[in-house]
Amino acid sequence: VQLQASGGGLVQAGGSLRLSCAASGGTLSSRAMGWFRQAPGKEREIVAAITWTGGTTYYTDSVKGRFTISRDNAKNTVTLHMNSLKPEDTAVYYCAASGGRYYSLALESYDYWGQGTLVTVSS
Repeated sequence: VQLQASGGGLVQAGGSLRLSCAASGGTLSSRAMGWFRQAPGKEREIVAAITWTGGTTYYTDSVKGRFTISRDNAKNTVTLHMNSLKPEDTAVYYCAASGGRYYSLALESYDYWGQGTLVTVSS
């Protein structure tokens, strides 16, 4: 499975972006999916995750109420809607496909990774 993340860019604080993750070479429908981010000098961290059916989602505390993860299994895509962006959201964002149907917060549980898309939020 190859994952392609897109949608990053430069936005002012308070603005919005929509990140998309498209898969090729395989289906995502039986896999949980996650969005991660890595800021300069920091470790990669999970931002949001979603189970294989989309029925359950997870958000890290700092993005709750601002970000929404969703998926369209028919289109083999996962989306991260980001609202009320803050400068501290600046990072490279990665989508990842889990080895199972239910998400894990551990990076090691994700088998496939996209190349990352840069989100820069200016103050």
